[in-house]
Amino acid sequence: ILPSKHLMSWDWCFRPVEFVLSIEPVIGAIAAGNAVVLKPSEIAPATSSLFAKLLPEYVDSSCIKVVEGGVTETGALLGQRWDKIFYTGNGNVARVVLAAAAKHLTPVALELGGKCPVIVDSNVDLHVAAKRIAVGKWGCNNGQACIAPDYIITTKAFVTELVDSLKRVLERFYGEDPLQSADLSRIVSISHFKRLTKLIEDKEVATKIQLGGQTDQEQLKIAPTVLVDVPLDTELMTGEIFGPMLPIITVDKIEESIAHINAGAKPLAAYLFTKDKKLQQDFVSNVSAGGMLVNDVALHLTNPHLPFGGVGDSGTGSYHGKFSFDCFTHRKAVLIRGFGGEANARYPPYTAEKQRILRGLIKGSFFALILALLGFPREK
Repeated sequence: ILPSKHLMSWDWCFRPVEFVLSIEPVIGAIAAGNAVVLKPSEIAPATSSLFAKLLPEYVDSSCIKVVEGGVTETGALLGQRWDKIFYTGNGNVARVVLAAAAKHLTPVALELGGKCPVIVDSNVDLHVAAKRIAVGKWGCNNGQACIAPDYIITTKAFVTELVDSLKRVLERFYGEDPLQSADLSRIVSISHFKRLTKLIEDKEVATKIQLGGQTDQEQLKIAPTVLVDVPLDTELMTGEIFGPMLPIITVDKIEESIAHINAGAKPLAAYLFTKDKKLQQDFVSNVSAGGMLVNDVALHLTNPHLPFGGVGDSGTGSYHGKFSFDCFTHRKAVLIRGFGGEANARYPPYTAEKQRILRGLIKGSFFALILALLGFPREK
C-alpha cells in the first residue's frame, strides 16, 4: 500500500518525479515475486488517476491493482491481512498504519519525513553551496518533498553572507517576482496553502523574514522564504515544514550544530557543507539520520546503490535499487540433509562421555567435533 506523500504541483499537470517515487517500491515488490495493491494519495488526484489509467493498460492486473479513494478506502485496505505494507507519508498516518498492521502482525516499511537539517560551515564555496541548497529546497517541488532541507544551521558570523548569497541565487533562479516564475512549483492544495501561510503569519515568525514571504492564493504559490533565528518553540520550528520556508538557526561555533540536531527527532536526511574533514567525520559519526550527503542536497536519493529510508521518527526500512527487492523479500532458511553422519552425542541419555563431547563442541574443540562426527560414544 503506497499512499504517497510526494505531491505533484499542479492538479491538472503530471510531474514524472512523483510518479517514479511512487512506482519504485512497486517495481521492487513485483521483482521479488509479489502481487501488489497500490493506493496513491488522494491529495494528488492527477497522479492517482494516471496510475489507475496506465497500469491496467500496460501491466498484468492480476499482479498490480490500483485502488483510488480517501480515508474510507484506505481504512478498508488496512483492515485486510497483508504480507507487507509500505507507506510513504507523515508520522500521524504512519501510526494509524502501524496500529492496523499490528492486528495481523504485518511487517511494515515506513518512509516518513522530518526536519532535515543543513549545516553550512564558513569555509565553503558559498555560491555553489547556495545554488545546491536552493535547488534542493525550492527545486524539489517548492519544499514539498520529504528530503528537502527543513532548516539551516550556520554561525552568527556567517549568516549575513549566506542570506545574501541565497538572495542572489533565488533571484537568478526565479526572477524578481518568483510568484510569476514557471519554474516555481505550486502548493499541492488549498488546505496545505493555508497551513503554510499560517506558519509565517505568526507575529514571532513574520518579523524574522529576511527575504520572500509573498503569497498568491489564486495560483497556490508561495515565494521562497528565508528566515533567521525564528523562536524554536514556534510551529514553524517544531514540525516538518513541507513547504517553501527555510529558517536559519545561528550558533556561535559550527560544532554546536551537531548537538542541536541530536536534540530533536531523527531526520530522514541530514546535510553538511564544509571543507573541514574533522567536522565531516564528527557529523557522519555522531548524527543519526536516514541518510546523509556532504556538500550537496538530495542527490543521495538518485543513487540506486544506496539504501533510502528513515530511522526513528523518519521511518523504518529502506528501498531503491536492489534494496527495493530486499524490502519485499523474506530470506527463508532451508537446510537439507541426508541420513548419514549421525552424532550419537546429541541424543539422550546424556552420559558423562556424551556431556564431555558436547561441552567440547560448545567450546569449539576440533577433537570433540571429530569424535561427534565419528559417532562417539558408540551405541551399545
